[in-house]
Amino acid sequence: MSAAELLDRRLIFVTGKGGVGKSTVAASLALLAADNGKRVLLVEVDAKGNLTDFFEQPPVGFEPRSVAPGVHAMRMDTEASLREYLKLNLRIPVFGRLGPVARVFDFVATAAPGVREILTVGKICWEVRESLEGRADWDLVVVDASASGHVIAQLAAPETIQNLVKVGPVRSQTGWMSDILTDAALTSLLVVATPEEMPVAETIELVDRARRELRVSLGPVVVNRVLPELFTHADEEIFEELRGEEALKVLTERAGGGASVVLDAARLVVSLRRTRAAYLHRLRDELDLPLLYVPYLFVRDHGLRVTRIVAESLEAELGL
Repeated sequence: MSAAELLDRRLIFVTGKGGVGKSTVAASLALLAADNGKRVLLVEVDAKGNLTDFFEQPPVGFEPRSVAPGVHAMRMDTEASLREYLKLNLRIPVFGRLGPVARVFDFVATAAPGVREILTVGKICWEVRESLEGRADWDLVVVDASASGHVIAQLAAPETIQNLVKVGPVRSQTGWMSDILTDAALTSLLVVATPEEMPVAETIELVDRARRELRVSLGPVVVNRVLPELFTHADEEIFEELRGEEALKVLTERAGGGASVVLDAARLVVSLRRTRAAYLHRLRDELDLPLLYVPYLFVRDHGLRVTRIVAESLEAELGL
């Protein structure tokens, strides 16, 4: 799949090592899709409750709510998802808290792999199926998925259940989920990384595991916080010459006492850029996937302005 085809999918899972900016990318991707005329459902899987901060909106719950033109958001809730499953699939009406049912579910989920994860991925796939059959309004579902250590188990849950249960309604209900997840025209897994040692190593490992353990199509890798090339090699030579005793003395007289600090900062920027460039090369060499680059934004907040800047960067990278 080419990078430009990404927004043609109906379901995109965004994952990555914690701290690399996957929530920023998920929110920005949803905003970009909405700007291109799509009706988007943005799903927060981890119960941090801060995904709507990227739209400067209050937290959402299990019921989707509009957070931007064309973008609705919801937050996964295991009990609410179980309640909906019982109502829709088993025709069991549930009033109030689940109580004993939830305790039985916790017992079963602890014993059987994939049971807890199926409520999360099942709800997401259900929204996609409803939209495909004209019963929901979404053109695209973007999932701020679990971090890379857990996303494999979630995406493998339907096939895990099918391997455990050979006949019956549970198998048939997970069958259509697998059909959605494994259809490359519908679903993609997008990994976010930063050009640093641990995120790059974890991204390479995650892509390898996904290829071995999943049948979900891999989309581009988004490389976040890429430092710009501020100085050429010729500039570096000039900076080093300015650090000489006589040159620094003149520079200090002309520019003030902060000249050495500025030169130290320039050296640090060059060093960081060079180190990060090596990790970019490693990603390009070891992953047979397109890379999308998002620049390092020297900001402290993560409001709508930052979300839009990242969306514009993704738009440029996707060639839209």
